[in-house]
Amino acid sequence: MRNDRVFTVRDILKRPVFGQARLAAGQEGLERQVGWVHVLEITNVSPYVSPHDLILSTGLWLQSEEGREVYLMQLIDREAAGLCVELGTSIHEIPESLMELANQHQFPLIVFKKPVRFVEITQDIHSLLINHQHQLLKSLETYSRELQQRTLQRTDISAVLELLHTYAAKPVVYISSMEAGSFVPELAPEMEQAIYSWYSREIEQLDLNDSDTELWFHMDEEKALLCYPVVCFGQVFSAIGMIVHPSAAVEYIKLLLDYTAKAAAALTLRSQFLEEKMVHNQNELIQDLMNGRIQLEEQARTRMGLRLLVKGQYWFAGGLLEIEHQMKGTGRERMEANHQDILVLLRSLLKKNHLTSLIMLKNNLIYLCCAKEGTQSSLQQQLIQTLEGVTQDVKRFARSNLKQVEIHAGFGKLRNQLLPLNDSLHEAYQVIEVARSVKAMKHVHFYDRMGIYQMLKTMPPTFLQSFVLDHLGVLVEYDRNHQLRLVETLDAYLANFGCKRDAAAQLFVHRQTLYNRLEKLEELLGPDYMQQEKRVCLEIALLAMAMIEGGDGLNSGW
Repeated sequence: MRNDRVFTVRDILKRPVFGQARLAAGQEGLERQVGWVHVLEITNVSPYVSPHDLILSTGLWLQSEEGREVYLMQLIDREAAGLCVELGTSIHEIPESLMELANQHQFPLIVFKKPVRFVEITQDIHSLLINHQHQLLKSLETYSRELQQRTLQRTDISAVLELLHTYAAKPVVYISSMEAGSFVPELAPEMEQAIYSWYSREIEQLDLNDSDTELWFHMDEEKALLCYPVVCFGQVFSAIGMIVHPSAAVEYIKLLLDYTAKAAAALTLRSQFLEEKMVHNQNELIQDLMNGRIQLEEQARTRMGLRLLVKGQYWFAGGLLEIEHQMKGTGRERMEANHQDILVLLRSLLKKNHLTSLIMLKNNLIYLCCAKEGTQSSLQQQLIQTLEGVTQDVKRFARSNLKQVEIHAGFGKLRNQLLPLNDSLHEAYQVIEVARSVKAMKHVHFYDRMGIYQMLKTMPPTFLQSFVLDHLGVLVEYDRNHQLRLVETLDAYLANFGCKRDAAAQLFVHRQTLYNRLEKLEELLGPDYMQQEKRVCLEIALLAMAMIEGGDGLNSGW
């Protein structure tokens, strides 16, 4: 079905109304597209000419030698389809200089040997263009119905690609981050490889804030790939495109690709939701690992679907995503719908990043285990970066699309074995707790980056609170009675390594005010409070105090 054709100057010259016309210049421009026809007799034509306009004129502007070339260059610069001039009314011939200019820019210059009725020309060409536009819209409507039927009947993308190829009569390309690509018909191996490389370089890193969603990949002088991304949950998971000539008219093809990209997104979502219904085995495996019911590492890996390695190793990351519904009165159905959307997005992102994973939802917690295979020493850092990116994408989706839903995420230490998953999940929850209670750790998602808080979280809350009171209690009591902000002052002074100028700037106080507070600190803590052993205790106590104050009511003893 060839609905992508356009009418060119060559086609227009074959119409009966152009029977008395001849091409005076611009033979090389006969393939210019004609989108509309209208009459212009003024000299300043630029504001009134659009690309692909075919201009009709009696040549009144040619009676004066001044401005002839300027007039023609205005049409050329505005990418008009061509110029038709009637001889015998205002002029009797076209100046040689204008024909040379038209030939130079491959701009069709058509002359009528005698006066003609411009209204007959415009009626004929406009009827032709409007009828073609009507047929194009009917074709798109039919395509849309057939596309809908195929997406309802089947879940694989191949049926959609075949339909698109039928309507466009051009090679169709489908590239995905989650599954093997598809080419209808098959292309040369080197061309397919070039498309895959371009996809991984350009589309997977696509900024969706850019309103221009169409992308071009120019392969050579005769072939270019016009591509549209397939977007789900604000993420690009695949792309669908068509190979066209670089200079071909593609308005119809763009519409086809836009319709098809949306259908492909619907298929992707449906397949992921269906996959969510088949996760019983994953839930069972995670629960068995958490409860210590699996004794052999090989058995756990086999159940996860991992192959036995001859060389190299696996790195495993256990983590938690906590879904917090901050809006009071959120109904159970809305919560479950939000949870399902987050699960589908998370599973799709992990699949997109080629991570084998186990995922289980329980109440508002998503339990997660990811595996990555490799031999290079940088594998751990690669896995951390991938999980960091996935976490940020999920958080960004929740902020943008779910009403007052906050995602808290944490991952335990990366390990070479799957059996200690429960230890990783315990560490992951500690990460979430610290990130919630300590402002400076808000964006930390990995246990290895918790620093001193690894130790502080292992201590019983009562002991930790007692430790804080032993070292800072005298300052807390003094602040309660005199509002002198000594605890805050000590924290800033130690954080700036004893630099009074920087500490005063952080506290937004005058230098003399800081000196007065430091004198009081020395009076209450003793003159040796900046010596290493005591200073370390004070720093740990300040960190512990910040963690307790941000926790769930553990500051009742202050």
